[in-house]
Amino acid sequence: MRRFVRQAAEILRGDPAADRVVPPTGITARLTLFTAAAMAFLAVFALALSLAAGRLADRWSEELARGATLRVSAPAGEMEQQLAAALRVLETTPGVTEVQPLTDDEQRALLEPWFGPDLPLESLPVPRLITFQETGGGYDPDGLRLRLQAEVPGAVLDDHRRWRRPLLAAASGLRVMGWSALALIFGALGAMVSLAANASLAANAQVISVLRLVGATDDYIAAAFVRRFTLRAVAGAALGTAVGLAAVALMPDTGDTGGVLTGLGFRGLHWLWPLLVPLLAGAVAFLATRIATTSVLGDLP
Repeated sequence: MRRFVRQAAEILRGDPAADRVVPPTGITARLTLFTAAAMAFLAVFALALSLAAGRLADRWSEELARGATLRVSAPAGEMEQQLAAALRVLETTPGVTEVQPLTDDEQRALLEPWFGPDLPLESLPVPRLITFQETGGGYDPDGLRLRLQAEVPGAVLDDHRRWRRPLLAAASGLRVMGWSALALIFGALGAMVSLAANASLAANAQVISVLRLVGATDDYIAAAFVRRFTLRAVAGAALGTAVGLAAVALMPDTGDTGGVLTGLGFRGLHWLWPLLVPLLAGAVAFLATRIATTSVLGDLP
């Protein structure tokens, strides 16, 4: 652990003499920069997906958790009587508040996407809807159903639970998928940096042998490779993060009401989360290069 801390300090401080151990250009340098930039770009979108799914799950939970609907069906001559009885039951049920029957215009607006704007509700046996909210203590849905069955046989209670569970499960699944994608992205970045470090060490095997002959320790050589590849990864990740943030900012903003994909983006302090991507990329590159250099230098004669 102390060795890792010391190498991290050396990366920040720098050592011009040690930097000359690692070639500043070449295929490994370009590969590390490109891989870090590409993975950071993808990480920004994976992070945006996770946060958007979390916001959507919270919004669905808040909107559907305390709302419920009562559907009253009855013959035309008995509709008003059954509606009044349903209102009376709801208003006397503990835990129920904000009882509000939908007007004809409101019901017509709900049915308009399917039947058009000129639906004659007066001549159709359309059930009447009553919306209500529950208080913080909640109400007993089973007891309410028994009361409705006895006093308003044509009433059906929908407490939105059967709608809320699959929606929340879908949003939670998207959130888990986003975080899993982040883990895979940084894992792939570590693998690519490790391969690039191995290739660079193998290409400079003779230089490493000469350095050992003049007294350079394996820690000194490893620190040079770790510093160079870590800084390359941070630089590439910073570029990819900047491009990813710009792409997210330019996406059409329809708010969270449009769904997960149309609401993809960052809100408020969530814009600070992507700033961690270059730091995480640097940490992954540091560990991957450290493990690779320790393994390769131990195998070199």
